[in-house]
Amino acid sequence: MSEMKKEINAKEISPAVIKRLPRYYRYLGELVENEVVRISSKDLSERMKVTASQIRQDLNNFGGFGQQGYGYNVQYLYNEIGKILGLDRTNNIIIIGAGNLGQALANYNFEKRGFKTIGLFDANPRLVGINVRGIEIHDIGELEEFVKNNEVQLAALTLPKQHAHQMALELMSYGVKAFWNFAPIDLNLPDDVIVENVHLADSLMTLSYRIHSREEE
Repeated sequence: MSEMKKEINAKEISPAVIKRLPRYYRYLGELVENEVVRISSKDLSERMKVTASQIRQDLNNFGGFGQQGYGYNVQYLYNEIGKILGLDRTNNIIIIGAGNLGQALANYNFEKRGFKTIGLFDANPRLVGINVRGIEIHDIGELEEFVKNNEVQLAALTLPKQHAHQMALELMSYGVKAFWNFAPIDLNLPDDVIVENVHLADSLMTLSYRIHSREEE
């Protein structure tokens, strides 16, 4: 590991900064596709609706990457943010719960972002054996053996909330240490376990508030 990476790992990076990194990566990816070679923090700020000062502060947490009078080399910055996000490696995902949401996730092509779905699991025997984008749905009883025979970095949970916590504990006992949780419940797990709770209803209610606030104005 380089000295810069050691220094970054030793820093306490703000969660707000980490939340913005995927946005930088997405916008820079669009610039790469459009063959833009370089961009200033001002121009990037206009695209992202984030101040130029905020962009510079965020990127300075990881070494800066810009050159005064030149701005940022788009391809280089895109690659470096990808490395910071761990997207230069393949992260294997399993999906627990092969209903509509689970199958929708399996149908999404995450491979170009460094994530590969390698298995789906469900307790419903009518779903077992079905292939979703070439990925087989396994019986939940096969979960332990599958995890132990494959490198699983992440488990996506698309389960009813009453089953999510117990399933997370079971997966932890098999060695899974990161969860992408779509169940409508916050998972409270040990500090050495990484959890990203995704509450779709919360996002929809936020949208509802903004719609009705605008109507009242």
